[in-house]
Amino acid sequence: MEDYMPPRYQLLGRIGEGVHGVVVKARDLSNDDNIVAIKKLTLRTKHGWIAPNAIREIKVLQNSQCENILSLLDMYPDLSGMSLVFEYMPHTLYSKMKDEEHPLSRGEIRRYTAMLLNGLKYLHNLKIMHRDIKPANLLIDKRDVLKIADFGLARLFDDQQPGKVYSPQVATRWYRAPEILWGCQTYGPSVDMWATGCVFAEMLRGVPLFAGVTDIEQLALVVRTLGTPNLKDWPEVRSLPDYNKIRFPNASGERWEDIFPSFTSKSEIGLVDSLVTYNPSSRLTAAEAMQHPYFTEGDKN
Repeated sequence: MEDYMPPRYQLLGRIGEGVHGVVVKARDLSNDDNIVAIKKLTLRTKHGWIAPNAIREIKVLQNSQCENILSLLDMYPDLSGMSLVFEYMPHTLYSKMKDEEHPLSRGEIRRYTAMLLNGLKYLHNLKIMHRDIKPANLLIDKRDVLKIADFGLARLFDDQQPGKVYSPQVATRWYRAPEILWGCQTYGPSVDMWATGCVFAEMLRGVPLFAGVTDIEQLALVVRTLGTPNLKDWPEVRSLPDYNKIRFPNASGERWEDIFPSFTSKSEIGLVDSLVTYNPSSRLTAAEAMQHPYFTEGDKN
């Protein structure tokens, strides 16, 4: 039956339900009664085909061994598809940011950002784009270690094929890079770095950096904040499929100091500025971002 579960696991209840399947909490009776999370993936679409997102997630997890990537402990088939067993993570970065009684300290923000970058460095070295970095997909375990999860939109990229085409229907809108919003289909891992900059800024501000209701509004917010793209700094913007279709009044942009009135150091703003920047080739890579002065200043709080 669809809810089949091997005898080693004792069902404790449902955690949630996403686009790609149900997640339940269970006890692993064969491993010191450890608590695990089991994600039930539907492998077939309504047309009978095997869902590519499910296969991608399984392949990425099987090949990842990093302290900041969610660990796949086990997997087993059931009638509806495949169940993936993970270590149970009691928090997400989203839930941490929503905890008004325990707001994130500057030290916690620095540590979580460093762990996110370390996970992305590992993935990008494997030539994998995550393509859906956001607070809800960043899980935090009982030891306060952040781990990247949900690889349903992950995709291999090839540095040697810069013209390779990918879907523009990726990433949650608030964290979607401007080149994708303008219809680009030849992007690379820098889309993850834009999203990381947005997540970092959200931790610092307590609210999302760009919270558009539609793709047009999302782009409008980006343009209002960063200013109209400078063709000298980003000449490729003119060739993006929707650039001439989606134009906005000229904007000079806002100062990061006004957006982050409570910033404690210039390096905080410097890291945001190095990630949330128009030209994908100008964004720091994960490895470069880990060497940013922001991480060498010491714990302020």
